[in-house]
Amino acid sequence: MEIIRAENLRHIYKTASGEKLALDDLNFSIDAGEFVAIIGTNGSGKSTLAKHFNALLKPTAGKIFVNELDTSDEKNIWAIRENVGMVFQNPDNEIVAAIVEDDIAFGLENLGIEPSEIRRRVDLALENVNMTPYKNFSPSKLSGGQKQRIAIAGVIAMQTKIIVFDEPTAMLDPQGRREVLSTIKKLHVQGLTIILITHFMEEAATADKIFLMERGKILKVGTPREIFSNVKEIKRLGLDVPVATELSARLKIPKTILTAEELIAEI
Repeated sequence: MEIIRAENLRHIYKTASGEKLALDDLNFSIDAGEFVAIIGTNGSGKSTLAKHFNALLKPTAGKIFVNELDTSDEKNIWAIRENVGMVFQNPDNEIVAAIVEDDIAFGLENLGIEPSEIRRRVDLALENVNMTPYKNFSPSKLSGGQKQRIAIAGVIAMQTKIIVFDEPTAMLDPQGRREVLSTIKKLHVQGLTIILITHFMEEAATADKIFLMERGKILKVGTPREIFSNVKEIKRLGLDVPVATELSARLKIPKTILTAEELIAEI
């Protein structure tokens, strides 16, 4: 069932030097429970699009609907943001409390949720991101990957149906990236709709569907295998492909390989 729909979505930024077209007549839909990765070079419009999913930005023209709610209608903002959570690049910009469990509870307290229900949601969110042992820690004592999982827990506690991740692993080391991606996959298995903006192609390869963007347009929509089937075309756009895909292309393996396990089995 469709949960997000864009119709001729355009966004123009007004700058000192004039207008800049960031999104150019986008038309697409995302179904409930899908895991969609959005890839493209810097300036392709990925982050601008991300901010339209929960009405942080309003369309310059066209429409975007979340659960059939028009994001440009002020009266829908609260309902939309109850359904769509955002996780950004830098977890230090999202953490507001001195204790982990207090940080996760912050949003719930602002909604006036009963203390017993806050406790239940905080505990469940911590368990979901495998951070229960750290609930009484100061966030300053955590690694980057752990901080990002705390930021994700704060969104989980709000019980949103859709989570938009805007390059959540960009500032993390390989271990932190694995921790966060594992959490994202777990949330998808639980039925949440996941939208992941990323420049790590191995992450994009785990999605159900990929949107390939360039200069504010969606050039192609397809499965990871379909998107990465033409390595030369992806590289022409200034993007990488998964390492296993690159190696299999150099070895002239005819099928599209996405993971190291697939490559080993094929060899």
